[in-house]
Amino acid sequence: MEFLFHYLAANPFVFLFLSLAIGYPLGSLSLKGVSLGTTAGTLVVGVLLALASYSIYGLKIAEPGLVSDIFLMMFMYAIGMKVGPQFFSGLARGGIDFVVIGLIVVFSNFAIVMLGAKMLGLEPGYAAGIISGSYTVTAVMGVAQSAIDSGAFKIPAGMTADHISANIAAGYAISYVLSTVLIILLIKYLPAMFGIDPVKAGKDAEAEFSTGGDNEKLPSTFGFSDSGILPIDVRAYQVTHEELVGQTVNDLFQQFPDAAILKVVRGDQVIDAADNPTLQMGDIIGIRGEYRVLIAEGETDIGNEVDEPRARNVDIEVADIHLGKSIHAGKALSELHGDVGFGVYFKALFRQGHQLPLLPQTQVEVGDVIRVAGSKWCVDQTAKKLNGVAIVESTVTETFYLALALLIGYVCGHFSVSIMGIPFALGTSAGCMLTGIIFSFLRTRNPTFGGPMSEGARSFLQDIGLNLFVAVLAANVGPKILESFQGTIVIKIALLGVTAALVPPLLAWLYGLYIRKMNPAILAGACAGGRNSTPAMKGAQDATQSDMPAIGYPVPYALTSVIVLILGYIAMVIG
Repeated sequence: MEFLFHYLAANPFVFLFLSLAIGYPLGSLSLKGVSLGTTAGTLVVGVLLALASYSIYGLKIAEPGLVSDIFLMMFMYAIGMKVGPQFFSGLARGGIDFVVIGLIVVFSNFAIVMLGAKMLGLEPGYAAGIISGSYTVTAVMGVAQSAIDSGAFKIPAGMTADHISANIAAGYAISYVLSTVLIILLIKYLPAMFGIDPVKAGKDAEAEFSTGGDNEKLPSTFGFSDSGILPIDVRAYQVTHEELVGQTVNDLFQQFPDAAILKVVRGDQVIDAADNPTLQMGDIIGIRGEYRVLIAEGETDIGNEVDEPRARNVDIEVADIHLGKSIHAGKALSELHGDVGFGVYFKALFRQGHQLPLLPQTQVEVGDVIRVAGSKWCVDQTAKKLNGVAIVESTVTETFYLALALLIGYVCGHFSVSIMGIPFALGTSAGCMLTGIIFSFLRTRNPTFGGPMSEGARSFLQDIGLNLFVAVLAANVGPKILESFQGTIVIKIALLGVTAALVPPLLAWLYGLYIRKMNPAILAGACAGGRNSTPAMKGAQDATQSDMPAIGYPVPYALTSVIVLILGYIAMVIG
């Protein structure tokens, strides 16, 4: 055992990946559906290794600060790329209730922690750590640490930077574990606590938007472009109805948006719908549409069904299209399909990495991902109208954008201003997140900037960046963390952390339920989004037996993801 710790102290690289290798499976273990999480698992393992190394053998594991900075900035860039489109579109359009809910949660959390820390007499660093843990946003620790490193926070006499960093980690560790578990239970059972039938609330929300669809793989993940079993087909009919003669393919699509003519066979001639031909009596047309439409309306409205392989010889591909044209924001899916969906079937809708119910009245937002199935030229035409990029298999390299974002974010993060004698700087980590938001906003609107970022690449940057930053933090604060657990401090942190975790979403729930009369299923999702808790949102979906809570989740999540980092930085500077 002594050899192991000597080896770790001499090879800090091994310590980092050993912490991840043990922390990941530890964090994935669940007890009745509740798990620690990979980040908290990595932190716990790293702290225990560093603490054992120092307390037993007197060996301190020194990790270069540059490693921490690089991976934290990579993580913040990835977060910015995730929330960017929804952040701006959520502020620009009608989701004012979702915006207010997010603001209630994030500012009440800040107020509770800051006032509680003063009343309980907690040392500097605890407040920022408790905000990070109670909000389950680990990145707050990063911006708090940057406030220390940059000199924005003045270290009191008799204390050291390591001691304050240990306070941050201690406040985070205790409040994170409790908050992760309790917020799931709170959001899941909020409707029942107020005498509301959650299943009925979910059905009411679905009735408001109409009927739904199946789970799909996330954008840019393995197998996302598999067609699977689609409720569409191509059938051939001979034109025998006089009212169809003289009309173009596009004219007929405007009248019948659920079915599109993709091929016209006229004698030996096969005409693609891309040429927008005008129909003649006796033409054989290949129509793609849903089975129910073709069965119900085929021979009645068109003519006799015939066996003509040339009319049915139509290719099919499944692609993801990122909505990048703001004039389509706020449209219902049924309206959007009529405007841009010639020859394609809308297969799924995603927002910020979460699948939304595929309902006729579901509204789309800038940055949403629409999964479509259809002929290549139809898919490309739809993507062009949406000013998006049809992605079948992502091949865009992220190296250029990552390097540029980290460069700009780092430089901008160094600028500081003084307010009432207190120096404020954006911070290099927050600067990188801001560049990520801007890059994501631009790329989802302009394909020439490279199109949207692959979700697989973005998730990897986010995951590896955050967890390696946490592993470095664990190595540096592990030997000092016992100093932060003196007397009744654990109880104080636990009480304050739980209060800050649960009271803010409860206040938002009261606002949405009694003042705005929101649907409880969607409101529960919004409260989970305001608290940045995806597991809580999933808990609401389980309770309501519906996907509808996902509709309320993204805007509060995107808004508070940014604001909580700013407040965490302020908490460190003034606390």
